[in-house]
Formats: sequence, structure tokens, C-alpha cells
Amino acid sequence: FGDARALATAGKMEEVVKSAPVSKMVLVIIRHAIDGRSSDIHIEPTGKETKVRYRIDGMLRTSLILPKYIHAAIVARIKVLANLKLDETRKPQDGRIRLTIENRDIDFRVSTLPLYEGEKVVIRILDTSEAIPSLGNLGFNDIHIGIIKRGIQRPHGLFLLTGPTGSGKTTTLYTVLNLLNQEGVNIITLEDPVEYYISGINQSQINTEVGYTFASGLRAILRQDPNIIMLGEIRDEETTELVVHASLTGHMVLSTLHTNSAIGAVPRLIDLGAEPFLLSSVLNLVIAQRLARKICPDCKKEFDINPVLLKKVKSQLADIPEEYLKGIDKSKLTFWKGQGCAHCGNLGYRGRIAAGEIIEINAVLSDIISRGGKTEEIKAELKSQKFITLTQDCLIKALKGLTTLDEVIRVSQL
Repeated sequence: FGDARALATAGKMEEVVKSAPVSKMVLVIIRHAIDGRSSDIHIEPTGKETKVRYRIDGMLRTSLILPKYIHAAIVARIKVLANLKLDETRKPQDGRIRLTIENRDIDFRVSTLPLYEGEKVVIRILDTSEAIPSLGNLGFNDIHIGIIKRGIQRPHGLFLLTGPTGSGKTTTLYTVLNLLNQEGVNIITLEDPVEYYISGINQSQINTEVGYTFASGLRAILRQDPNIIMLGEIRDEETTELVVHASLTGHMVLSTLHTNSAIGAVPRLIDLGAEPFLLSSVLNLVIAQRLARKICPDCKKEFDINPVLLKKVKSQLADIPEEYLKGIDKSKLTFWKGQGCAHCGNLGYRGRIAAGEIIEINAVLSDIISRGGKTEEIKAELKSQKFITLTQDCLIKALKGLTTLDEVIRVSQL
């Protein structure tokens, strides 16, 4: 892999890849992705060429354009590494590769998809050697960290994370599990797939081809004397019923949902068959989160915003409790942008930060949920608490120079 790194950093990537043997070509593409902090590699056939795109900080960027004639050879080499069928080009396949790069064990999740122009390959990079980040490193503020830690001290109940795919839910779940990971407890996870391995935690991966689903897996886990259960996702009525039952019978259950807001988790669970009076007894905490790109600190500069946008910003700030605004001068609002430099690949951004909203279920909210969990009633109660929306949390991060106003608009409702 040392040769691959030398080639990947040589500068003229396309020339290097075109002239290399196929096996080395694939390693150069992978090495280039790792050095560029990519989370995914997309290898896409088009009419006349093969396009290689890297997802960096949540955004896809074309990095290489290769001749079409080498596309089949690249795909074949990746299939060999991932133990996929070489002759199967008519239907999707999934596989996994593990490579050791500079004493780091890195897993790659491989997915193929037949297209009109040939097979597309997406490789998800899972660096298992990376340390699990703290809640603070993820981007949670001190108040939210306190709420989360208080929530996981309860011996049983349901802890939910909501958000779209790619919003960092799994990473946050792993961080919370790491906080709970102690000698005296039995933690079991059921994932699709297992993305990172954590010592001391029993991690299981579903396999729908043999009938091992979230529902059947959860039934089996409940016979394994668990204290804490992490379920990758609540997808259907059967799983919802089992999750509520597990939470009621003395277990802490952590899981995820696809909803746009923390408030939306309650009606979503009821739609999935959860009885409101039971849900009100088990729901402890709901976090909705997104990932905003962080401004590159090496090319960060102040900029002025237009009056219309400034009015929107001030409207949002008016409803934020003062505790969240420490270090922010409301009389002189300052925003920042990255200009683009060698450190960030001329993007103006480097890394990502979580923005979130958290609902801690108290007696009043529990009563509202038991009566059907009407959104208007929940919102009214949250106004009396020190609750900030995801938009407001993202805006605070922009005012502290961590992200841009463009990112606030992209990931939230400003």
C-alpha cells in the first residue's frame, strides 16, 4: 500500500491510474479516497468514460475521469476483493473488504448496481481504528450533553435518534453506547450492518436472506439477558411493538427513526402501532440531528449578510434561552465563510459537526403522549422548557464561527 500512497499523492492522478495495472489502480483510488477524508467512493460508468466521485463531508465531488474501456476491469477487481460473483452483472450485489493500511484496519462496504452503461460500484469506507468521538467532539453543546447523560442514567426506557440517512445517527448511537459500556452490564446490538466494532459490546448483524430480521433478532436478544439493547432502526409495526415491550420490561433500548424533527417521532411511533399510553411510559429522550459542514479554520473570513436574512436570524435568536448564547454578542452578529485553500481542497469546509434538538420527556409531555401526542400540545409544552430547535442550534454554531449560514439553510428550516 506504500506504493499506492506514493502514486496517489503524486499529483497527476488520472495519468497514474490509467498507466497502472488494474490491481494497483483500484488501490490508488482507495488510497486517494482515504487521504482525502472521503466517506464513500462512487465508480460510475457513463457513455464514454468512467467517473470516480468521492463523498467528502457529505458532498459528492468528481475526482477522476477514466477511459470507459477499463471500467469492467476495475469492477471485476473490486468484486474479487469483496468475494462477489464475477459473472453476475444483472442484479445488485453486496460485499465487504478489509484492508490493513499503515497498521490501521479499514473495512469497506461494497455495493454494485446494474445500470444501462454498466455496473456502478459504491464503496463505503469504515475506518474501525478511529476512536469513537465524545459528545462534545460530535458538536453537542454542554446543555444538550447534560440532558443526554441524564437520560441514559435511567435504568430502562426508550432512547431515540431521528433524522435522514447520513445525518450521523449511527455515530451518535455508538458514542452513547460507549458511555454505557461498563463491566457490569450486558449490551447487545442488532445492526444492518455492523459498522464499527466496540470491545465489550455484543454486536449482531441482521441477515434478511435467512429470515434474521430486526423483529426476529430482537426476540432472540430478549432471551440473552440484556441490560441495554441497541436496534439499528425501527422500521415496522412488529419491531415497534417489541421495542415498546422490551422498554417496559426493564431494558434500556436505543434506536433510530426516519423523521424530520424530534416532535415527529411521537406520531410516527403511534402510526407504527405503538399504543399511546404504553409509549408515554417508556419514551425517555428523542434527539433529532443533522450534520453541518465545518468552516476550514485556515481560510475563514467574516462576511456580511443581506437585511432580509438578518431579520430571519434575529427572529430565531429572540426565542433562544440566554444559556445557549454565551459568548455571542447579539448587538453585533458576525458570520463567517471559508475562502478555499490547500488545507480544505479549495472547498472552504473541513469536517462536519452535529446540530440537534432534544426532547426530554417529563410528566407533562408523558401525559400529552398518553392522550395521543398531538403535535400542537407538545410544541406548547416545549416552549415552557429550555428547548431549542435544530435550526436554532445550527444558527448558534454559525454565530460561533463553526459553520456557515449557507449550511444552516441547507440542513435546517431557516
